[in-house]
Amino acid sequence: MGYADVNGLRLWYEVHGNGRPLVLLHGGYGAVEMFAPVLPALTARRQVIAVDLQGHGRTADVDRPLRYESLADDVAALLRHLDLPEADVLGYSLGGGVALRTAIQHPGLVRRLVLVSTPCRRQGWYPEVLAAMAAQDERVGEQMRGTPPHELYARIAPRPEDWPRLWARTGELLRREYDWSAEVAALATPTLLVYADADAIPVTHMAHFYGLLGGGHRDAGWDGTDRPASRLAVLPGLTHYDIVASPALPAAVLPFLTHEVRAPQ
Repeated sequence: MGYADVNGLRLWYEVHGNGRPLVLLHGGYGAVEMFAPVLPALTARRQVIAVDLQGHGRTADVDRPLRYESLADDVAALLRHLDLPEADVLGYSLGGGVALRTAIQHPGLVRRLVLVSTPCRRQGWYPEVLAAMAAQDERVGEQMRGTPPHELYARIAPRPEDWPRLWARTGELLRREYDWSAEVAALATPTLLVYADADAIPVTHMAHFYGLLGGGHRDAGWDGTDRPASRLAVLPGLTHYDIVASPALPAAVLPFLTHEVRAPQ
């Protein structure tokens, strides 16, 4: 574990386990510790590279706006720094947006993509979630002092006083409109979409996203010949906020990372 100097940023990463590399990208206001409950299951089968994104966890902020696109370039630069020609990438929530942009912008580096509780356009969130995102600023960050995410940040961040700044900059990111539907439809990377059945994203958007990836258009056939390369998992009894800690997550992810993808007919 340590820092990689990439794109003017000292990016914190940790490596756990052995095998084919799997990059983990945390959600907003989080850090690599967000994956602690599922890390043992993942590292039993894979080499896990967990990253603290710009301004989060142990990675100090720099004079650069938070953008999904630049965060994705950081992930790609880290893979090149580690001399990895390709890796599987799993992102959760905000980290899912970064993972998706990594696959879009650097398709040769991403072997398989896992997006957990992630929409492909900003309007894919429920309206009340969008309203909460729009309200995130320094004032809300101050109100979040004493919560578990703040306690973790205060313990590990190079500049704990940047906590309100992180909320302001993340809020500015979350208020920006985006729609990556056309780029998703052109994506060749086999992708697994994972959602909770009570997620912050409507089931209708889950189906739309899966459809863009080639899923849900036809029966797979008795032998699975017409199965799409991408997959969809909706995990029962979970929400957007606890899915990342559930043992159901690695149980859904690991088979996808190892199954053979059929060539298009």
